[in-house]
Amino acid sequence: MLREKVTESLKQAMLAKNEAATSTLRMINAAIKQKDIDVARPRGDERLRDDEILALLQNLIKSRKESIALYKKGGRQDLVEKESAEVAVIETFLPKQLSEDEIRNAAKEAVAAVGASAIKDMGKVMGVLKGKYAGQMDFARAGAVVKELLGG
Repeated sequence: MLREKVTESLKQAMLAKNEAATSTLRMINAAIKQKDIDVARPRGDERLRDDEILALLQNLIKSRKESIALYKKGGRQDLVEKESAEVAVIETFLPKQLSEDEIRNAAKEAVAAVGASAIKDMGKVMGVLKGKYAGQMDFARAGAVVKELLGG
């Protein structure tokens, strides 16, 4: 379903002659197709699942935000604006993101669910969070919260 939404948005952007959105949506499609080849087909599936596409979109946003930080340091406002526009397009495909409090509550629930008591259990807790909140949570922030909760 998410894949089809991206394709439909690409068609609309092309008809509207929105070059920024068109190039971003083409990049998203290419990334999805590449992951189909690299991940889905070797395991016997034809295509990625929607939760995997959500994770891919989050990774695309993360890399662009890292680039934005570097471009700001380098004084390249033109590139900051380009990357920011791409982030805005990609974010339209993500569900509502959890707030800091919601992340903390979800992390507490996941710690309790797996019976985590030490930092060595962090992988189990993060696995639960990634399974339940794919596309809705910044896992870098969640990791910091989990580490804090486990005394790391």
